[in-house]
Amino acid sequence: MIGTWLTRELGLEVPIFGAPMGGRAGGELAGQVTRAGGLGLLGAARYSTPEWIAAESAVAREIGGGPLGIGLMTWSLDADASLLEAALAEKPRVVSLSFGDPAPYVDRVHAAGALAVSQVNTVEDLRVVERAGVDLVIAQGGEAGGHTGRIGTLPLLQEVLDATSLPVLAAGGIGTGRGLAAVIAAGAVGAMIGTALLASPETIGPEYARRKLIEAGSADTVYTSIFDQARDQPWPARWGGRALSNDYTAKWHAKGADNETLAAAYDPADSNQGVVYAGEAAGLVTSERPAGDVVRAIAADAESLLRRTF
Repeated sequence: MIGTWLTRELGLEVPIFGAPMGGRAGGELAGQVTRAGGLGLLGAARYSTPEWIAAESAVAREIGGGPLGIGLMTWSLDADASLLEAALAEKPRVVSLSFGDPAPYVDRVHAAGALAVSQVNTVEDLRVVERAGVDLVIAQGGEAGGHTGRIGTLPLLQEVLDATSLPVLAAGGIGTGRGLAAVIAAGAVGAMIGTALLASPETIGPEYARRKLIEAGSADTVYTSIFDQARDQPWPARWGGRALSNDYTAKWHAKGADNETLAAAYDPADSNQGVVYAGEAAGLVTSERPAGDVVRAIAADAESLLRRTF
């Protein structure tokens, strides 16, 4: 299969990370990505618990039988670092410290024998995580689902590759072998995929989320903070979240409603009111497929394309 710095450093068969999607990427999804030859990352959101990390890590290892990755939100660690301690206790191979300055935590990650990884949304973010001493960066473009920046993946990836000597993964809008082949040809060492996995049966979260994603096209997303406001999630203002459009976003996005009003109108059990974070690769997801099949197909198609091209 495709060999890059990433596959050699981590002993992977394919240069793919499964995104640490909070509320969606638990042990079963992460384990199946690893079992398929990539590296699955647990999504430890702010509201996760140390007990959840321990339990889901055990599931991921039982399924994947290999290395484990765990993703954390750096800005939330600044108030409470207990999730980092819980993550490091699981001896992960990779810890993702994204959305904030990872400097206070990188040495602890290294001391635990893990690689420190950070997603970046601008070149300025890149400089921050370089100074912190991370081992790998992920250029996450605005096409990505969930919390992300505003620069498109391709412009951002080019900027980051030109600006750093660190290995770089690409994320945002990559849902097929064509996307993986494109970013590797550009110089990335692999890709992190999220939306492409969201219709897989191994995801956690509301049952309707898979159906809504399959029904959606790539134009059916919105970049918004209203779901954070409604759920009292204190994300820094610079990061909105890309989600599938629905009746709730049509009524409330960019309307200036206060948090109390948004919370009263929000219903996570209703598919027309609840949040389904997903990226602009939504149109590439047309059926419910096991995560391992998705990973293997993306890798195989990318290899075929790269062999044909080069």
